[in-house]
Amino acid sequence: MREHSLKSLEALSVDSLGFSYAGKKALDNVSFKVNQSECTVLLGPNGAGKSTLFSLITRLYDSREGKIQLCGYDVKTQTQQALQRLGVVFQQTTLDMDLTVMQNLRYHTALHGIGRKQADQHIQQELERLEMYDRRSEKVRQLNGGHRRRVEIARALLHQPSLLLLDEPTVGLDIPSRQSIVQHVHRLVSEQGLAVLWATHLMDEIYPQDQVIVLHQGQVRQTGCIEEILKTTQTSNIDDAFKQLTQGAKQ
Repeated sequence: MREHSLKSLEALSVDSLGFSYAGKKALDNVSFKVNQSECTVLLGPNGAGKSTLFSLITRLYDSREGKIQLCGYDVKTQTQQALQRLGVVFQQTTLDMDLTVMQNLRYHTALHGIGRKQADQHIQQELERLEMYDRRSEKVRQLNGGHRRRVEIARALLHQPSLLLLDEPTVGLDIPSRQSIVQHVHRLVSEQGLAVLWATHLMDEIYPQDQVIVLHQGQVRQTGCIEEILKTTQTSNIDDAFKQLTQGAKQ
């Protein structure tokens, strides 16, 4: 874990964040925190604002309202230091299909200024964790969807970030592939102290120890662990709680 992140348990702090498209609010006064060694699940239906939020955290979009900090660094005024602490897996694949697994990963390490020897060590470590090292010489287009996702997760971890963002990474995958990725990410949280913000609409990807943020129509409806959310909504399961929190909201 990086020295700067040790000074604070907060891997991500979002404070009073707002964003509009053509005058229509996509995010409205959104605030939450993600701590080190914590998996936080961002739950929301399509159009809730999850992808907009991720675009603001990663600086693909810029916001005039609110503040985002990564490990204490402001993403707007200390962009380079902040983004160095961040690993990202977007919903749409960003791998080069005509390059091998190894070539894709070496390119990423070169962008981060990691030397070849150290890069190959990191690549081997991350691919072995995901049982993909034996396929390092295959072109990405030869891999199925689940294996491509594993490569993208490995790539996001090569520069040893403090926070991993996952934007619906299991969409379209079969159940065994989904379960494998969910288990791997939770192991990283418990064993490596990684902080994770995982955007999804799939309830079975939530573990009992996870923190949950329910986002609907650009607003945070509820935060807390599953037990707290069930108590607040007076429901018996997270599916019913989610339905209650995301219905009847103003348009």
